[in-house]
Amino acid sequence: MALYPVFLDLDGRQCVVVGGGVVAERRILSLLEAGARVTVVSPGLTAALGDLATARRIRHVARPYQPGDLAEAVLVFTSADDEGVTPAVAREARDRGLWLNAADDPGHCSFYLPGIVHRGVLTVAVGSGGTSPALTRAMREHLDGTLGREWAALGELAATARRELHAAGRSVHAEAWRRALGSDVRALLSEGRVDEARRRLRARLELPA
Repeated sequence: MALYPVFLDLDGRQCVVVGGGVVAERRILSLLEAGARVTVVSPGLTAALGDLATARRIRHVARPYQPGDLAEAVLVFTSADDEGVTPAVAREARDRGLWLNAADDPGHCSFYLPGIVHRGVLTVAVGSGGTSPALTRAMREHLDGTLGREWAALGELAATARRELHAAGRSVHAEAWRRALGSDVRALLSEGRVDEARRRLRARLELPA
């Protein structure tokens, strides 16, 4: 089955997580980093989630899932210990047209979570369509060990240059960007020669140094 990869803007959007264990904790921390508003439906919480609830960073509904709990959600996650909960959550999500990720239950998922590698503004996501989490993890670890920290610096330089081009009402051909972000510029950054890398990148985009 072919999947369509996408990055979501969840800033200020309501997400519902059914379950309050360790897996739910990982999901919730990532959602909070993305700026989402999170409601957790679970009789209990991990210590870390309890602290978040006390600090009012998440809303805790301290009981098992009930139909109707997804009424305000745009995205749903379930990792409940009770195996009977996921099919019920999936039915409500489907009826409401909501996207659902069910931990360790690809049959009930309408989207899958990728392995993520961050380098500054750059985010690399890799997935296996829910077929092999171990393969996804192995590829994520490979990329994490392969992508050097110079990519974070390159991302900052590129973002600044793009903002300046946009402000000036200028467009730059894709080939110029390819040269500007080339391996020689990355090599300079990996050697800590940031100013020289910046000058070379900007020259290829015809921006003032």
